[in-house]
Amino acid sequence: MARGRISRLSVRDIRFPTSLGGHGSDAMHTDPDYSAAYVILETDAEDGLKGYGITFTLGRGTEVVVCAVNALAHHVLNRDLGDIVGDFRGFYRQLTSDGQLRWIGPEKGVVHLATAAILNAVWDLWAKQEGKPLWKLLVDMDPRRLLSCIDFRYITDVLTEEEAHEILQRGQVGKREREEQMLTEGYPAYTTSCAWLGYPDATLQQLCSEALKDGWTRFKVKVGADLQDDIRRCQLIRNMIGPEKTLMMDANQRWDVPEAVEWMARLAEFRPLWIEEPTSPDDILGHAAISKALAPLGIGVATGEQCHNRVIFKQLLQAKALQFLQIDSCRLGSVNENLAVLLMAKKFDVPVCPHAGGVGLCELVQHLIIFDFISVSASLKDRMCEYVDHLHEHFKYPVRIKKASYMPPKDAGYSTEMKEESVKKHQYPDGEVWKKLLAAPGD
Repeated sequence: MARGRISRLSVRDIRFPTSLGGHGSDAMHTDPDYSAAYVILETDAEDGLKGYGITFTLGRGTEVVVCAVNALAHHVLNRDLGDIVGDFRGFYRQLTSDGQLRWIGPEKGVVHLATAAILNAVWDLWAKQEGKPLWKLLVDMDPRRLLSCIDFRYITDVLTEEEAHEILQRGQVGKREREEQMLTEGYPAYTTSCAWLGYPDATLQQLCSEALKDGWTRFKVKVGADLQDDIRRCQLIRNMIGPEKTLMMDANQRWDVPEAVEWMARLAEFRPLWIEEPTSPDDILGHAAISKALAPLGIGVATGEQCHNRVIFKQLLQAKALQFLQIDSCRLGSVNENLAVLLMAKKFDVPVCPHAGGVGLCELVQHLIIFDFISVSASLKDRMCEYVDHLHEHFKYPVRIKKASYMPPKDAGYSTEMKEESVKKHQYPDGEVWKKLLAAPGD
């Protein structure tokens, strides 16, 4: 198939004023405006297909990611898509090893978010040209071809390419049955939509009640700002959902290590399955200390949404610092780097429970976790994917939730494409929504 030369890359700053309703608010991020750097790739191929890629941000700073995308654009423009995917490892290495831009990473921060946005667009375009949803493209791919998309640099001390190949070969057994299971039942999800920290009790109760009616059995509550308030809110939500349903907690990096242990000892009575991001996402040994201290209380540690790269995940796994691993589709270097982390998690036998929500994170990560079940983990034990019921109406191929499970996407691509009308309205600062808000008194 003639893949076509990438003839144009454009990037837009898209922001939704979610802070006005307290949506997404937590102990560290009190007023997020869910946003995205939105990349569009066009080729000279006659099929007219475009690749769409996003990376998630919280408002201010999106313009910085847009600048980084433009700084990386020369690596993509005028390249043939067939050449890129034919040596995807080499292309990934080229993007992440730019001799000058690497200095403001390397493979972390703004430049890595920009890398993710570009690569997400490449994967979307490739899947569209193959006529498959991304999860199916990955599931059907020959193991050797799949591994050729991964940069194993810095992780061969825990996972070699041959070990990864053995994992994928073992995953071939029962693969067809697991794919059918996903198509029929979907991938189990949990909801974070009920208990943002900025929500008043009445809103929390209303949303929790609606979620229970819709069949949700797994709930996450934000904690970390005020202990007595946390106790009150956790009591409220535990009383509503009952003793049998699953409750998780998320501190969004708010605590020091001793503080995390002390705080969670006070919240243990509500029987949380995990505490998420209890301290700095960079503190591997801190997470390990918290994991060890909370184990007797039956509380696991979950983290990953702000892990810079595969190296941080490698060390978290080596240090036994987490019991639940949370990949993010836009924080790591796109599908390529997430594949490496999924394979490492399988080797260490740590369940993957992806981070989602934001702008398009649910749409993207569903592909990765469905692939993980079918081809890598082959297990649903202690596994679930986050779901947040915000902003899906702005996507051309929104997620489908049925009986509190993600149903596998059927449309070709990575589900990254947004509706053009939504993009125009929410482009910052010139879109209709922002023109009105910025012109309002006090802004």
